[in-house]
Amino acid sequence: MSIELTSSPRIALVTGGSRGLGRSTALHLAARGVDLIITYNTNEAEARSAVAEIVALGRKAVALQLDASQTAGFEAFATHVQQALQQTWGRDSFDYLVNNAGTALYAAITDTTEEQMDAVYSIHFKGVFFLTQKLLPLLSDGGRIVNISSGLARMTLAGSSVYGAMKAAVETMTRYMAKELGPRGITVNVVAPGAVQTDFGGGRIRNSPDMQKMLASVTALGRVAVADDIGPMVASLLDDANHWVTGQRIEVSGGQGL
Repeated sequence: MSIELTSSPRIALVTGGSRGLGRSTALHLAARGVDLIITYNTNEAEARSAVAEIVALGRKAVALQLDASQTAGFEAFATHVQQALQQTWGRDSFDYLVNNAGTALYAAITDTTEEQMDAVYSIHFKGVFFLTQKLLPLLSDGGRIVNISSGLARMTLAGSSVYGAMKAAVETMTRYMAKELGPRGITVNVVAPGAVQTDFGGGRIRNSPDMQKMLASVTALGRVAVADDIGPMVASLLDDANHWVTGQRIEVSGGQGL
């Protein structure tokens, strides 16, 4: 039996939705009338805070724990999503999936270990692939998927070879997802932010005025982004007005590295 978008409020699942770009995306979706399931890895208090902000905007929200790098836990997570849908919304499906969760790696090629590469692969590529696979039975026909990439899949910055390469893989995977899920009316796109001032990577950019100055100098709009430069764009991509956009890479970098 096929699952189709309902006339009830839309529901989005945003991984890593308790902070940074994920939180901004979730809040802007809520402002557009979308209900939320957000995930967090370890900081439950931060997730509760995000839920409170969403509820203050008049939407329903649930926070679920997820380690997006551990595929062994995905089946149980899908069960928890299904339970949350039934208990909170009386539904068996959700409408939008944003694969946002991730971690940074800053290491030269000469210094990168196999363990470091495996960790980046597990969360940025393998995790995205298999989490999406597990959640597809719960995703409505006509739904939307947005994968988060990085400007580093196009530009190069010394010390980001593994991270940039994995994000490039996500971009290729996105096109395959768009092709294979097209018969269900599901669109799949990838958003590639440029440098953003958040706590990502330990706040490496946020905490370094020198790095901000350097990055601003190679950005057409003349500054480094903040999370709220990215979240609204991701939220807008999920809108019905973009139902004919699929398989596309959209960079949101303020013209960085042009």
